[in-house]
Amino acid sequence: MSGGGTRWWGWGSGRTENLRADAQAAKDAAAAAFYELDTAQRELRISIETITAVDGSPPARRAVEEFAALGRRIDQVSHGYIQAVDTHDLDRDGLEAPAAQEALRDLERVKGELERARAELDRFGRGLGGLLEHAEEQLAQVAPATERARQSLLAATQALDAARDAGFAADALAAGLAALGPELTRLNQGAGQHGVRETIRRAEDVQRRAEAVREEARRLPERAAETDRRLASLRTRAEALATRAGKVEPVLSELRRRFSAACWQDLQDVPAQAQDAARQAQEKLGAARVAREEQRWADATALLATVRALLNTGDAGVAAAGERLDRLSDVAFSHAQETERARFAVRDAQRLAMAGRSTPDPRHAAPLDRAVERLDRAVAALEDGGRHPDYWLFLTELDAIRESVAQVVQDIREGRGGSH
Repeated sequence: MSGGGTRWWGWGSGRTENLRADAQAAKDAAAAAFYELDTAQRELRISIETITAVDGSPPARRAVEEFAALGRRIDQVSHGYIQAVDTHDLDRDGLEAPAAQEALRDLERVKGELERARAELDRFGRGLGGLLEHAEEQLAQVAPATERARQSLLAATQALDAARDAGFAADALAAGLAALGPELTRLNQGAGQHGVRETIRRAEDVQRRAEAVREEARRLPERAAETDRRLASLRTRAEALATRAGKVEPVLSELRRRFSAACWQDLQDVPAQAQDAARQAQEKLGAARVAREEQRWADATALLATVRALLNTGDAGVAAAGERLDRLSDVAFSHAQETERARFAVRDAQRLAMAGRSTPDPRHAAPLDRAVERLDRAVAALEDGGRHPDYWLFLTELDAIRESVAQVVQDIREGRGGSH
Protein backbone atom coordinates (compact mmCIF):
# COMPACT_ATOMS: atom_id res chain seq x y z
CA MET A 1 0.00 0.00 0.00
CA SER A 2 1.22 3.49 -0.78
CA GLY A 3 0.05 7.06 -0.78
CA GLY A 4 0.14 7.42 2.98
CA GLY A 5 -2.82 5.14 3.83
CA THR A 6 -3.23 3.64 7.38
CA ARG A 7 -2.33 0.02 8.15
CA TRP A 8 -5.43 -2.11 8.66
CA TRP A 9 -3.63 -4.51 10.96
CA GLY A 10 -2.66 -1.73 13.28
CA TRP A 11 -6.25 -0.48 13.50
CA GLY A 12 -7.54 -4.02 14.09
CA SER A 13 -5.14 -4.57 16.98
CA GLY A 14 -6.23 -1.40 18.72
CA ARG A 15 -9.89 -2.26 18.37
CA THR A 16 -9.28 -5.69 19.87
CA GLU A 17 -7.51 -4.14 22.86
CA ASN A 18 -10.40 -1.73 23.36
CA LEU A 19 -12.86 -4.60 23.27
CA ARG A 20 -10.66 -6.56 25.69
CA ALA A 21 -10.68 -3.56 28.04
CA ASP A 22 -14.45 -3.16 27.73
CA ALA A 23 -14.94 -6.87 28.36
CA GLN A 24 -12.64 -6.71 31.40
CA ALA A 25 -14.64 -3.78 32.71
CA ALA A 26 -17.85 -5.75 32.17
CA LYS A 27 -16.26 -8.71 33.94
CA ASP A 28 -15.36 -6.52 36.93
CA ALA A 29 -18.84 -5.03 37.01
CA ALA A 30 -20.39 -8.49 36.88
CA ALA A 31 -18.09 -9.65 39.67
CA ALA A 32 -19.20 -6.68 41.79
CA ALA A 33 -22.86 -7.46 41.06
CA PHE A 34 -22.28 -11.11 41.95
CA TYR A 35 -20.63 -10.16 45.25
CA GLU A 36 -23.42 -7.72 46.13
CA LEU A 37 -26.09 -10.31 45.32
CA ASP A 38 -24.33 -12.97 47.39
CA THR A 39 -23.94 -10.56 50.31
CA ALA A 40 -27.61 -9.52 50.14
CA GLN A 41 -28.71 -13.14 49.99
CA ARG A 42 -26.63 -14.03 53.06
CA GLU A 43 -28.03 -11.10 55.01
CA LEU A 44 -31.57 -11.95 54.02
CA ARG A 45 -31.00 -15.59 54.97
CA ILE A 46 -30.17 -14.38 58.49
CA SER A 47 -33.46 -12.47 58.53
CA ILE A 48 -35.37 -15.55 57.39
CA GLU A 49 -33.68 -17.67 60.06
CA THR A 50 -34.61 -15.04 62.64
CA ILE A 51 -38.24 -15.20 61.56
CA THR A 52 -38.41 -18.99 61.48
CA ALA A 53 -36.86 -19.21 64.94
CA VAL A 54 -39.76 -17.21 66.34
CA ASP A 55 -42.74 -17.35 64.01
CA GLY A 56 -44.55 -20.41 62.71
CA SER A 57 -47.53 -18.51 61.28
CA PRO A 58 -48.77 -18.96 57.68
CA PRO A 59 -47.24 -15.62 56.56
CA ALA A 60 -43.88 -16.71 57.98
CA ARG A 61 -44.09 -20.06 56.22
CA ARG A 62 -44.95 -18.33 52.93
CA ALA A 63 -41.93 -16.06 53.35
CA VAL A 64 -39.70 -19.12 53.78
CA GLU A 65 -41.14 -20.69 50.63
CA GLU A 66 -40.70 -17.48 48.64
CA PHE A 67 -37.12 -17.13 49.82
CA ALA A 68 -36.39 -20.71 48.77
CA ALA A 69 -37.81 -19.98 45.30
CA LEU A 70 -35.68 -16.83 45.09
CA GLY A 71 -32.68 -18.88 46.12
CA ARG A 72 -33.23 -21.26 43.24
CA ARG A 73 -33.50 -18.32 40.84
CA ILE A 74 -30.29 -16.84 42.25
CA ASP A 75 -28.51 -20.19 41.91
CA GLN A 76 -29.39 -20.23 38.21
CA VAL A 77 -28.18 -16.67 37.69
CA SER A 78 -25.00 -17.33 39.66
CA HIS A 79 -24.32 -20.45 37.64
CA GLY A 80 -24.69 -18.40 34.46
CA TYR A 81 -22.24 -15.83 35.77
CA ILE A 82 -19.63 -18.43 36.71
CA GLN A 83 -20.05 -20.16 33.35
CA ALA A 84 -19.55 -16.87 31.49
CA VAL A 85 -16.40 -16.07 33.45
CA ASP A 86 -15.01 -19.56 32.89
CA THR A 87 -15.82 -19.47 29.19
CA HIS A 88 -13.97 -16.24 28.33
CA ASP A 89 -10.27 -15.91 29.08
CA LEU A 90 -9.63 -12.21 28.60
CA ASP A 91 -5.97 -12.45 29.55
CA ARG A 92 -4.85 -14.91 26.90
CA ASP A 93 -2.54 -13.82 24.09
CA GLY A 94 -3.97 -13.59 20.62
CA LEU A 95 -7.49 -12.71 21.77
CA GLU A 96 -9.39 -11.82 18.63
CA ALA A 97 -11.99 -9.08 18.28
CA PRO A 98 -14.98 -11.42 17.77
CA ALA A 99 -14.06 -13.34 20.96
CA ALA A 100 -13.65 -10.12 22.91
CA GLN A 101 -16.97 -8.88 21.52
CA GLU A 102 -18.71 -12.12 22.56
CA ALA A 103 -17.15 -11.94 26.02
CA LEU A 104 -18.35 -8.34 26.42
CA ARG A 105 -21.87 -9.31 25.37
CA ASP A 106 -22.07 -12.35 27.67
CA LEU A 107 -20.63 -10.55 30.69
CA GLU A 108 -22.97 -7.57 30.27
CA ARG A 109 -25.88 -10.02 29.99
CA VAL A 110 -25.03 -11.91 33.19
CA LYS A 111 -24.39 -8.60 34.95
CA GLY A 112 -27.92 -7.52 34.04
CA GLU A 113 -29.35 -10.83 35.29
CA LEU A 114 -27.43 -10.50 38.56
CA GLU A 115 -28.73 -6.96 39.05
CA ARG A 116 -32.32 -8.00 38.32
CA ALA A 117 -32.02 -10.87 40.81
CA ARG A 118 -30.65 -8.41 43.35
CA ALA A 119 -33.64 -6.12 42.72
CA GLU A 120 -36.04 -9.05 43.30
CA LEU A 121 -34.21 -9.88 46.50
CA ASP A 122 -34.44 -6.28 47.70
CA ARG A 123 -38.18 -6.15 47.01
CA PHE A 124 -38.66 -9.41 48.90
CA GLY A 125 -36.61 -8.10 51.82
CA ARG A 126 -38.71 -4.94 52.06
CA GLY A 127 -41.81 -7.11 52.28
CA LEU A 128 -40.46 -8.84 55.39
CA GLY A 129 -40.59 -5.69 57.49
CA GLY A 130 -43.43 -6.62 59.84
CA LEU A 131 -42.41 -10.25 60.27
CA LEU A 132 -38.80 -9.34 60.92
CA GLU A 133 -39.65 -6.58 63.40
CA HIS A 134 -41.82 -8.97 65.41
CA ALA A 135 -39.14 -11.65 65.34
CA GLU A 136 -36.43 -9.24 66.45
CA GLU A 137 -38.62 -8.06 69.33
CA GLN A 138 -38.98 -11.66 70.44
CA LEU A 139 -35.28 -12.35 70.05
CA ALA A 140 -34.48 -9.25 72.06
CA GLN A 141 -36.12 -10.96 75.04
CA VAL A 142 -33.88 -14.02 74.86
CA ALA A 143 -30.65 -12.54 76.15
CA PRO A 144 -32.19 -10.69 79.15
CA ALA A 145 -34.27 -13.74 80.09
CA THR A 146 -31.23 -16.00 79.87
CA GLU A 147 -29.14 -13.59 81.92
CA ARG A 148 -31.82 -13.36 84.61
CA ALA A 149 -31.86 -17.16 84.80
CA ARG A 150 -28.07 -17.27 85.19
CA GLN A 151 -28.12 -14.61 87.90
CA SER A 152 -30.87 -16.45 89.77
CA LEU A 153 -28.83 -19.64 89.64
CA LEU A 154 -25.80 -17.80 90.97
CA ALA A 155 -27.83 -16.28 93.80
CA ALA A 156 -29.31 -19.68 94.67
CA THR A 157 -25.84 -21.25 94.75
CA GLN A 158 -24.57 -18.52 97.06
CA ALA A 159 -27.59 -18.85 99.37
CA LEU A 160 -27.11 -22.61 99.50
CA ASP A 161 -23.42 -22.21 100.39
CA ALA A 162 -24.35 -19.76 103.16
CA ALA A 163 -26.92 -22.19 104.57
CA ARG A 164 -24.40 -25.01 104.63
CA ASP A 165 -21.85 -22.76 106.30
CA ALA A 166 -24.48 -22.13 108.97
CA GLY A 167 -24.76 -25.88 109.63
CA PHE A 168 -27.76 -26.84 107.50
CA ALA A 169 -27.47 -29.90 105.29
CA ALA A 170 -29.98 -28.60 102.73
CA ASP A 171 -29.69 -31.81 100.70
CA ALA A 172 -33.10 -31.39 99.06
CA LEU A 173 -32.22 -27.85 98.00
CA ALA A 174 -28.88 -29.01 96.62
CA ALA A 175 -30.66 -31.70 94.60
CA GLY A 176 -33.11 -29.14 93.27
CA LEU A 177 -30.28 -26.87 92.22
CA ALA A 178 -28.37 -29.73 90.58
CA ALA A 179 -31.47 -30.59 88.54
CA LEU A 180 -31.21 -27.18 86.89
CA GLY A 181 -27.77 -27.97 85.42
CA PRO A 182 -29.09 -29.63 82.24
CA GLU A 183 -31.53 -26.79 81.77
CA LEU A 184 -28.69 -24.27 81.94
CA THR A 185 -26.82 -26.29 79.31
CA ARG A 186 -29.82 -26.06 76.98
CA LEU A 187 -30.06 -22.35 77.63
CA ASN A 188 -26.42 -21.91 76.66
CA GLN A 189 -27.10 -23.77 73.40
CA GLY A 190 -29.28 -20.84 72.46
CA ALA A 191 -32.49 -20.05 70.64
CA GLY A 192 -31.02 -21.14 67.33
CA GLN A 193 -31.15 -24.76 68.46
CA HIS A 194 -34.23 -24.76 70.67
CA GLY A 195 -36.33 -21.89 69.34
CA VAL A 196 -37.07 -18.51 70.86
CA ARG A 197 -40.31 -19.35 72.64
CA GLU A 198 -38.90 -22.53 74.16
CA THR A 199 -35.71 -20.75 75.21
CA ILE A 200 -37.62 -17.92 76.91
CA ARG A 201 -39.94 -20.43 78.60
CA ARG A 202 -36.95 -22.45 79.80
CA ALA A 203 -35.19 -19.32 81.09
CA GLU A 204 -38.27 -18.25 83.04
CA ASP A 205 -38.66 -21.76 84.48
CA VAL A 206 -35.00 -21.89 85.55
CA GLN A 207 -35.30 -18.43 87.10
CA ARG A 208 -38.44 -19.37 89.03
CA ARG A 209 -37.02 -22.65 90.33
CA ALA A 210 -33.68 -21.10 91.23
CA GLU A 211 -35.38 -18.28 93.11
CA ALA A 212 -37.45 -20.83 95.03
CA VAL A 213 -34.25 -22.63 96.06
CA ARG A 214 -32.64 -19.34 97.06
CA GLU A 215 -35.66 -18.32 99.13
CA GLU A 216 -35.83 -21.70 100.87
CA ALA A 217 -32.12 -21.58 101.64
CA ARG A 218 -32.43 -18.04 102.96
CA ARG A 219 -35.35 -19.03 105.19
CA LEU A 220 -33.69 -22.10 106.69
CA PRO A 221 -32.50 -20.37 109.90
CA GLU A 222 -35.91 -18.73 110.32
CA ARG A 223 -37.65 -22.03 109.63
CA ALA A 224 -35.53 -23.82 112.19
CA ALA A 225 -36.27 -21.17 114.82
CA GLU A 226 -39.99 -21.27 114.01
CA THR A 227 -40.02 -25.07 114.28
CA ASP A 228 -38.30 -24.88 117.66
CA ARG A 229 -40.85 -22.34 118.90
CA ARG A 230 -43.75 -24.50 117.76
CA LEU A 231 -42.24 -27.57 119.39
CA ALA A 232 -41.93 -25.75 122.72
CA SER A 233 -45.41 -24.19 122.51
CA LEU A 234 -47.16 -27.44 121.57
CA ARG A 235 -45.28 -29.36 124.25
CA THR A 236 -46.66 -26.91 126.82
CA ARG A 237 -50.16 -27.28 125.40
CA ALA A 238 -49.92 -31.08 125.48
CA GLU A 239 -48.88 -31.03 129.13
CA ALA A 240 -51.69 -28.61 129.95
CA LEU A 241 -54.23 -30.81 128.17
CA ALA A 242 -53.11 -33.85 130.14
CA THR A 243 -53.60 -31.85 133.36
CA ARG A 244 -56.99 -30.47 132.30
CA ALA A 245 -58.18 -33.89 131.17
CA GLY A 246 -57.77 -35.11 134.73
CA LYS A 247 -60.14 -32.37 135.92
CA VAL A 248 -63.03 -33.29 133.63
CA GLU A 249 -64.24 -36.18 135.78
CA PRO A 250 -65.29 -33.90 138.70
CA VAL A 251 -67.25 -31.78 136.23
CA LEU A 252 -69.01 -34.87 134.90
CA SER A 253 -69.76 -35.98 138.45
CA GLU A 254 -71.56 -32.71 139.15
CA LEU A 255 -73.46 -32.95 135.88
CA ARG A 256 -74.61 -36.46 136.77
CA ARG A 257 -75.64 -35.35 140.23
CA ARG A 258 -77.62 -32.29 139.20
CA PHE A 259 -79.04 -33.03 135.75
CA SER A 260 -80.78 -35.77 133.82
CA ALA A 261 -78.76 -38.24 131.76
CA ALA A 262 -79.80 -36.57 128.50
CA CYS A 263 -77.83 -33.50 129.58
CA TRP A 264 -74.46 -35.20 129.92
CA GLN A 265 -74.43 -38.65 128.28
CA ASP A 266 -72.63 -37.40 125.16
CA LEU A 267 -69.75 -36.16 127.38
CA GLN A 268 -69.04 -39.51 129.05
CA ASP A 269 -65.99 -40.25 126.90
CA VAL A 270 -64.42 -36.77 127.12
CA PRO A 271 -61.85 -37.62 129.86
CA ALA A 272 -60.57 -40.69 128.04
CA GLN A 273 -60.58 -38.89 124.68
CA ALA A 274 -58.68 -35.93 126.11
CA GLN A 275 -56.09 -38.18 127.73
CA ASP A 276 -55.69 -40.13 124.48
CA ALA A 277 -55.29 -36.89 122.52
CA ALA A 278 -52.62 -35.71 124.96
CA ARG A 279 -50.78 -39.05 124.70
CA GLN A 280 -50.86 -39.09 120.90
CA ALA A 281 -49.76 -35.46 120.80
CA GLN A 282 -46.72 -36.29 122.93
CA GLU A 283 -45.82 -39.18 120.62
CA LYS A 284 -46.11 -37.01 117.52
CA LEU A 285 -44.07 -34.31 119.22
CA GLY A 286 -41.28 -36.82 119.77
CA ALA A 287 -41.35 -37.76 116.09
CA ALA A 288 -41.37 -34.06 115.14
CA ARG A 289 -38.30 -33.44 117.31
CA VAL A 290 -36.44 -36.24 115.51
CA ALA A 291 -37.48 -34.84 112.11
CA ARG A 292 -36.28 -31.40 113.14
CA GLU A 293 -32.91 -32.76 114.30
CA GLU A 294 -32.54 -34.56 110.96
CA GLN A 295 -33.58 -31.34 109.18
CA ARG A 296 -36.56 -33.00 107.52
CA TRP A 297 -38.51 -29.78 107.61
CA ALA A 298 -41.56 -30.91 105.65
CA ASP A 299 -41.99 -33.95 107.90
CA ALA A 300 -41.58 -31.85 111.01
CA THR A 301 -44.17 -29.35 109.78
CA ALA A 302 -46.67 -32.10 108.97
CA LEU A 303 -46.22 -33.75 112.36
CA LEU A 304 -46.66 -30.46 114.19
CA ALA A 305 -49.88 -29.82 112.26
CA THR A 306 -51.13 -33.24 113.43
CA VAL A 307 -50.20 -32.38 117.01
CA ARG A 308 -52.12 -29.12 116.80
CA ALA A 309 -55.21 -30.91 115.45
CA LEU A 310 -55.05 -33.47 118.28
CA LEU A 311 -54.73 -30.76 120.91
CA ASN A 312 -57.55 -28.72 119.40
CA THR A 313 -59.84 -31.76 119.56
CA GLY A 314 -58.83 -32.54 123.13
CA ASP A 315 -59.15 -28.92 124.28
CA ALA A 316 -62.57 -28.63 122.65
CA GLY A 317 -63.82 -31.68 124.50
CA VAL A 318 -62.52 -30.48 127.87
CA ALA A 319 -63.93 -26.99 127.29
CA ALA A 320 -67.29 -28.43 126.24
CA ALA A 321 -67.70 -30.18 129.57
CA GLY A 322 -67.06 -27.01 131.55
CA GLU A 323 -69.24 -24.89 129.26
CA ARG A 324 -72.05 -27.46 129.49
CA LEU A 325 -72.05 -27.26 133.27
CA ASP A 326 -72.08 -23.44 133.20
CA ARG A 327 -74.92 -23.19 130.66
CA LEU A 328 -77.02 -25.85 132.38
CA SER A 329 -76.51 -24.19 135.76
CA ASP A 330 -77.62 -20.83 134.36
CA VAL A 331 -80.74 -22.15 132.65
CA ALA A 332 -81.63 -24.28 135.69
CA PHE A 333 -81.56 -21.14 137.79
CA SER A 334 -83.69 -19.25 135.23
CA HIS A 335 -84.54 -19.87 131.62
CA ALA A 336 -85.79 -16.31 131.14
CA GLN A 337 -82.53 -14.93 129.78
CA GLU A 338 -82.12 -17.65 127.11
CA THR A 339 -85.78 -17.37 126.18
CA GLU A 340 -85.58 -13.59 125.83
CA ARG A 341 -82.47 -13.86 123.65
CA ALA A 342 -84.32 -16.12 121.25
CA ARG A 343 -87.48 -13.96 121.26
CA PHE A 344 -85.42 -10.82 120.59
CA ALA A 345 -83.76 -12.50 117.59
CA VAL A 346 -87.17 -13.45 116.16
CA ARG A 347 -88.70 -9.98 116.73
CA ASP A 348 -85.66 -8.29 115.19
CA ALA A 349 -85.96 -10.49 112.10
CA GLN A 350 -89.69 -9.76 111.86
CA ARG A 351 -89.05 -6.00 111.94
CA LEU A 352 -86.50 -6.39 109.18
CA ALA A 353 -88.94 -8.47 107.09
CA MET A 354 -91.59 -5.72 107.40
CA ALA A 355 -89.24 -2.80 106.67
CA GLY A 356 -90.66 -0.88 103.70
CA ARG A 357 -93.53 -3.38 103.21
CA SER A 358 -97.18 -3.58 104.20
CA THR A 359 -97.04 -7.38 104.32
CA PRO A 360 -94.00 -9.62 104.71
CA ASP A 361 -92.68 -11.83 101.94
CA PRO A 362 -94.12 -15.35 102.50
CA ARG A 363 -90.63 -16.80 101.98
CA HIS A 364 -89.55 -14.94 105.12
CA ALA A 365 -92.76 -14.91 107.12
CA ALA A 366 -93.24 -18.69 107.12
CA PRO A 367 -89.88 -19.67 108.70
CA LEU A 368 -90.21 -16.85 111.23
CA ASP A 369 -93.68 -18.03 112.23
CA ARG A 370 -92.32 -21.55 112.63
CA ALA A 371 -89.53 -20.15 114.83
CA VAL A 372 -92.10 -18.55 117.15
CA GLU A 373 -94.01 -21.83 117.40
CA ARG A 374 -90.82 -23.83 118.12
CA LEU A 375 -89.83 -21.36 120.82
CA ASP A 376 -93.21 -21.61 122.55
CA ARG A 377 -93.07 -25.41 122.43
CA ALA A 378 -89.53 -25.47 123.85
CA VAL A 379 -90.50 -23.22 126.78
CA ALA A 380 -93.62 -25.27 127.46
CA ALA A 381 -91.69 -28.55 127.37
CA LEU A 382 -89.12 -27.18 129.80
CA GLU A 383 -91.72 -25.88 132.24
CA ASP A 384 -93.64 -29.18 132.10
CA GLY A 385 -90.51 -31.29 132.57
CA GLY A 386 -91.07 -32.08 136.22
CA ARG A 387 -88.19 -32.47 138.66
CA HIS A 388 -85.55 -33.22 136.01
CA PRO A 389 -86.33 -31.28 132.86
CA ASP A 390 -84.13 -31.72 129.81
CA TYR A 391 -82.31 -28.42 130.04
CA TRP A 392 -79.85 -29.43 127.32
CA LEU A 393 -82.63 -30.16 124.83
CA PHE A 394 -84.06 -26.72 125.62
CA LEU A 395 -80.70 -25.01 125.01
CA THR A 396 -79.95 -26.86 121.78
CA GLU A 397 -83.46 -26.12 120.47
CA LEU A 398 -83.03 -22.39 121.17
CA ASP A 399 -79.63 -22.46 119.49
CA ALA A 400 -81.25 -24.04 116.44
CA ILE A 401 -84.05 -21.44 116.42
CA ARG A 402 -81.56 -18.57 116.51
CA GLU A 403 -79.59 -20.19 113.68
CA SER A 404 -82.69 -20.54 111.48
CA VAL A 405 -83.66 -16.92 112.17
CA ALA A 406 -80.16 -15.73 111.30
CA GLN A 407 -80.49 -17.52 107.95
CA VAL A 408 -83.73 -15.65 107.21
CA VAL A 409 -82.05 -12.34 108.06
CA GLN A 410 -79.20 -13.16 105.70
CA ASP A 411 -81.62 -14.04 102.90
CA ILE A 412 -83.52 -10.74 103.38
CA ARG A 413 -80.35 -8.65 103.27
CA GLU A 414 -78.97 -10.45 100.24
CA GLY A 415 -82.27 -10.02 98.39
CA ARG A 416 -82.44 -6.31 99.11
CA GLY A 417 -78.78 -5.81 98.28
CA GLY A 418 -79.29 -7.50 94.89
CA SER A 419 -82.35 -5.36 94.09
CA HIS A 420 -80.27 -2.20 94.39
